[in-house]
Amino acid sequence: MARCAWTLTTRTVRADIPDMPHRPAVCKVRRSAPGTASPVRRPQSRQSVAADDRFFRHIVSSMRNGVLAIHRDGKLALMNDEAYRIFSLTPDPDDVGRPFSEVLRTRPAVVRVLGSAFELSHLPNRAELRLKDLDRVIGYTLSQVKDDRNRPTGAVLFFKDLTQVEQLEERERLRDRLASLGEMAAGMAHELRNPLAGIEVMAGLLRRQVPDSKDAQSLLADIISEAKLANAIVVEMLEFVRPVRLQVEQTDIADVLSQAVTLAESKARRGSAQVSIDVAPGLPMIDGDHHQLLQVFVNLVANAFEALEGKGHIAITAVKGAMEQDPAFTSEQAEPIQAVVVEVADDGPGVPAHLSDRIFNPFFTTKVTGSGLGLAIVRKIIDAHDGRIDLNSSPQAGTRFRVTLPVSSTSGWFK
Repeated sequence: MARCAWTLTTRTVRADIPDMPHRPAVCKVRRSAPGTASPVRRPQSRQSVAADDRFFRHIVSSMRNGVLAIHRDGKLALMNDEAYRIFSLTPDPDDVGRPFSEVLRTRPAVVRVLGSAFELSHLPNRAELRLKDLDRVIGYTLSQVKDDRNRPTGAVLFFKDLTQVEQLEERERLRDRLASLGEMAAGMAHELRNPLAGIEVMAGLLRRQVPDSKDAQSLLADIISEAKLANAIVVEMLEFVRPVRLQVEQTDIADVLSQAVTLAESKARRGSAQVSIDVAPGLPMIDGDHHQLLQVFVNLVANAFEALEGKGHIAITAVKGAMEQDPAFTSEQAEPIQAVVVEVADDGPGVPAHLSDRIFNPFFTTKVTGSGLGLAIVRKIIDAHDGRIDLNSSPQAGTRFRVTLPVSSTSGWFK
């Protein structure tokens, strides 16, 4: 069978078709009878090539993965709409032909990955990259584009937004940890709470027997205080490992926030700290557990009181919002989920940058007497409502917690 000899063309395609990387012209081979002359190779017409160019460009633009291609000289060759969306950039036809480092100047981590395309001997395959400024995780594959002589002429980056996938995996890991910790904590609670209660009772009896000794009274008061603290930690541990059972009802977030401020004052000293609550008019009711959501905002407001140390201001706002659905799990026509967004912001000292990634971890705390379970429980309750919580903190701006809760939730996580 005759073979078709491919040739690389440098022709100009119609002006209304965006430039694409040159592809070899396709030729048609006619099978000849034995003993006849060699077949005539006929290249496709320019109209056919232009149609193919449009078809391949439509393939790339319709992909639900991000695609970004660059030339060997560092000029951007192609970037589809999904890539713009994942990187939170505005599509611009003039980006093609510009240096990719300029187009992606606000995404330095991506620039570093593309910049290594012609330097590494083994390019990453199925690697992950965390974009901290976007709070997103992408999985990517980087490949070189080579010509007929196996020389690199460019590079292409294929990637996908794995943020929601990672969140689902984290929830699964959390559920597994809770299952094992639950069995252990139940036994520990039974063994620890009884002796702690005994210590507290006996210390109280002893205080009544030595009413005239100030030193003994002080020591016994410390014993009772420490026993109560240990018991509170055991109770918090039980609460953390116990699966969340939501009693879902139509919940008014305005009522939850007003109650949360009152209850937070019993957990932490407010002092002269000012609190303002601004709830947008017409805010929809949400499907949620009133008691569990109250616990979330009591913890957040109490933490703000402790950070302010009796002075400063706490601003609580609630507005309508939306949660984007992951295209990997929904159709392209899926609309964003209606949500309520609540922010609890203070003008305190803020959370150090090196601790912000660990603040929701169980048993992590910067307080002298804290158990490190408060924010872990907060995140678990929000996850049970299919919501999300984000932290934004700096020494100049203080700390801002953003809680996004869907108005209606059908997921079964932690229920």
